[in-house]
Amino acid sequence: MRVFVAGASGAIGKRLVPRLVDAGHSVTGMTRSPDKAQAIEAAGARPAVADALDHAAVGEVVRAAEPDVVVHQLTALSNLSGNPRRFEREFAGTNRLRTEGTDNLLGAATAAGARRFVAQSFAGWPYAREGGPVKTEDDPLDTKPPIGELETLAAMRYLEDAVRRAEGMEGIVLRYGGFYGPGTGLARGSDDAFQDTIRKRRFPIVGAGTGVWSFVHIDDAAGATLAAIERGGPGTYNVVDDDPAPVVEWLPALADAIGAKPPRRVPTWLGRLLGGELAVAMMTEARGASNAKAKRELGWEPSHPSWREGFRTALG
Repeated sequence: MRVFVAGASGAIGKRLVPRLVDAGHSVTGMTRSPDKAQAIEAAGARPAVADALDHAAVGEVVRAAEPDVVVHQLTALSNLSGNPRRFEREFAGTNRLRTEGTDNLLGAATAAGARRFVAQSFAGWPYAREGGPVKTEDDPLDTKPPIGELETLAAMRYLEDAVRRAEGMEGIVLRYGGFYGPGTGLARGSDDAFQDTIRKRRFPIVGAGTGVWSFVHIDDAAGATLAAIERGGPGTYNVVDDDPAPVVEWLPALADAIGAKPPRRVPTWLGRLLGGELAVAMMTEARGASNAKAKRELGWEPSHPSWREGFRTALG
């Protein structure tokens, strides 16, 4: 197939493009930076330089690629600090890519006659904070999120709704877990703000740390994306490992993997004072995600079934 990857120089794009090429697909990789075009070409794809927020430029490069499939992997998430007070500010660029960027890509894909559109979403915290600790794609997203994530969740809903409503195309939404591994902030040797926050013990366990999070190794995320491109049916898929876990388990293990001291523990009232309602929600109420549908319908299995082994391998 002819596959157009928007965000080809990002964390997923770097791992996905070579897989697509190896599988025999003709790939065009879009990046905003001319400096990154050479790396896309070296991976076996044809580079296309365009700003995702430039409607005309996106239309031009997608039309030239004549794609069967358009893949939306656009984010602006480099160097997240992990500070809940900065959450909306640090996601502002990604929110624009999930709204304006999605509109531009969908319009261009429709005009170019693409038959499938695959887009990145997130499974790490958006599910409703009620019921059981692990959610499927049929469970609702949070209808009353903390103020500190209102805009970000709204942008995510916008993307998902737009992809599902796309006329004349098969729309596929991939809700990834938290990334770790090569090319992400959670990788060996990465000079990442979040790792620095953990090393300085500024990312404490709030309350009992019962919030459940889901993770996925970046190579497993790329593998699931390839499966969705080649054989995924329209719909939403959680792309996470087999081991959703509470903060009280994964955060100390992450600190240990990067050689940091164990995280501090603070009572809920102090967590609310320091980080706001968002910090309390993520630390004590977040729900994890089930990957059963992706396994069943995409024929996908994570090669890193648990972050417990994965953190040691990627960070130790």
